[in-house]
Amino acid sequence: MGTTLEITTDDGTAEAYLTGSGPGVLLFIDAIGLRPRIEEMADRIAGWGYTVLAPNVFYRLGTREELLPPLDLTVPENRKAYGPVIMPRVQGYTPDQSNPDTERWLDVLGEHATPGQVGVTGYCMGARLAIRAAALRPELVAAAAGFHGAALVDGSDESPHLLLPHCRAEFAFGHADADPANDAEAIAELGRALDAAGLTARNETYPDAPHGFSMSDTASYQEAGAERMFQTLEDLFRRTLRG
Repeated sequence: MGTTLEITTDDGTAEAYLTGSGPGVLLFIDAIGLRPRIEEMADRIAGWGYTVLAPNVFYRLGTREELLPPLDLTVPENRKAYGPVIMPRVQGYTPDQSNPDTERWLDVLGEHATPGQVGVTGYCMGARLAIRAAALRPELVAAAAGFHGAALVDGSDESPHLLLPHCRAEFAFGHADADPANDAEAIAELGRALDAAGLTARNETYPDAPHGFSMSDTASYQEAGAERMFQTLEDLFRRTLRG
């Protein structure tokens, strides 16, 4: 359905998948990268009547093709072995890189989408980026979602949940059950921060859903969790982007 754009940034050229038409949605990838599953998800969201942009946020490290997994990640042993490979790219994508990138992604999305407020959604590390986007452009981002997010409450001065008072968006979070990257206390603290900021939000844990439950190209996929994610996202965007 979509096409590949090349977006110029201060640090190079980033590929991004663009699909659909209508109000804008920025989709933040997970740590595995921009690949067919992400494009498939973007197409499904676009099918609801939106323009969806999914950038390769790891463009400083390589192209979309260069960063594709060399293993079949639907095999549990391969998925486990791939974790140490991708963690350095996640840890290296700090706010000094991600914030100017996000500003650029939102500007480019605005060039293609129907004028007006936009939504953002993110997966794994992308959930953090979704919060940061909502804080960077509170007047623009009307909806923000994060699924199987990691380190949304990380104990640092730059923890994403500390940015919630700067946001105006309606939020929806779908958490993996018993996720070592996002435990029950972190989820509860995120909920308290959402309440303290006076934001409308859903902050839910999906039963028996593993970290990465949205990704059908990995051993972590859980259909029930993925379908619940899509329904939550469709409802969120309908409420916020379509009046």
